[in-house]
Amino acid sequence: MNQLPYHEQKDRENIRKLRSMIQELPPFCPEFFRGIEPQTSSRTRIAYAYDMKIFFDFLRKENPAMAELDRKDITLSHLDQLTVTDLEEYMEYLKYRFNEKNQEVVNKERGIMRKISSLKSFYNYYYRREMIKNNPAALVSLPKLHEKEIIRLEADEVVSLLDEVEKGESLTEKQKQYHKRTRVRDLALMTLLLGTGIRVSECVGLDLNDVDLKTGGIHIHRKGGKEVTVYFGMEVEYALSDYLEQRKEMIPVEGHENALFLSLQMKRMSVRSVENLVKKFARIAAPLKKITPHKLRSTYGTSLYQETGDIYLVADVLGHTDVNTTKKHYAALDDARRRSAKDKVQLRETKG
Repeated sequence: MNQLPYHEQKDRENIRKLRSMIQELPPFCPEFFRGIEPQTSSRTRIAYAYDMKIFFDFLRKENPAMAELDRKDITLSHLDQLTVTDLEEYMEYLKYRFNEKNQEVVNKERGIMRKISSLKSFYNYYYRREMIKNNPAALVSLPKLHEKEIIRLEADEVVSLLDEVEKGESLTEKQKQYHKRTRVRDLALMTLLLGTGIRVSECVGLDLNDVDLKTGGIHIHRKGGKEVTVYFGMEVEYALSDYLEQRKEMIPVEGHENALFLSLQMKRMSVRSVENLVKKFARIAAPLKKITPHKLRSTYGTSLYQETGDIYLVADVLGHTDVNTTKKHYAALDDARRRSAKDKVQLRETKG
């Protein structure tokens, strides 16, 4: 299994995790997950399983008719008897609840919307197959989302970030010790993220044979399984070339021989380790901004749109399946471009 491509390894891990999660749900649930498998990724199905577990726990805690039931004892008949009011109470419950470890959990707008969307898909599946007569979820309105401001790095902050990654002058003494060993790798990784806009999961999933310096491209696996080639410029090429020379001297742990980016333990870097890396340097370059790998992706998308004005190109390069997603994120830039046009056309010579 260890010789499988990274995305296939992760998919197998996800499927094993999903099977374990489904076993904790009511007996009628496996049919739903089998039904949606052709249209969804394993990660999406895990999210559905997590969301439905929360819903069934809500019913056992808050619904008197199911208070004495074990989660496995809940049936489709119980779901058929629920009303819109029950589901609206669930939405209210999601705002503030305690999990199984009695830890406080607060869901914001997007978290609530995802869980209600999961519930709608769940109900729709059984309703369309005439396994239940009522579909109260269809009558529940999704919470209104307030658009969030795009957080990204400005041009000078990008320069500051990469300078810090390269030199490490503002790091602590302990951090500088690690920096000596990881500087070339870190610079290649950060330059790649900022120069291509790829997702952090796509970055850590790269294998050595996914990089083609001759054509200036990397072969990546997008969400949903789509395979594409993303191209990069000279700055990324130089940083990758330096790292690939160093990478030849590394001896990876068995099962990680093909990984492009290796940790100090000589294993494929994890998403969490890249997140921590970005956080460490971003604190120095942009201390007032909460910068994550996804914000580096936004930085690239913003720069590409400002340079080209082509929203369809930005959507394609970022891997958005719907250009409306891209438009929503960069609408403010559209407005700024329109405002900048106001003084471009001069009707008469300015007097004096």
